[in-house]
Amino acid sequence: MIVKKSKKIARRVRHDRVRAVVEGTAVRPRLAVYRSNKNISAQIIDDEKQVTLVSASTFENGNKFENGSNVEAAKKVGEIVAKRALEAGITTVVFDRGGFLFHGRVKALADAAREAGLKF
Repeated sequence: MIVKKSKKIARRVRHDRVRAVVEGTAVRPRLAVYRSNKNISAQIIDDEKQVTLVSASTFENGNKFENGSNVEAAKKVGEIVAKRALEAGITTVVFDRGGFLFHGRVKALADAAREAGLKF
């Protein structure tokens, strides 16, 4: 009998596989994305110092989103995180999709961040 893993465990396995290769440094920090059913968040992390340099999400104070779980909200979060990164002097990052498939909201966030000036 075939036993199917839960979606949560499958995502965790994919995330561990990605994180074995992807590492953020001071020169090129990691842009980590987390997608839940209701929100999406992104943060730029320096893994050497274990510090979050910049972050943005649909649920932080000051962001007005009717629906934080759609592609338009993900695009806005991508623009916000890229703008904050450029203000902090960060131009290049390495993208960490967090085990999520590069499709839909995750892809929209990445494309918006690229259009706003981040290189990855």
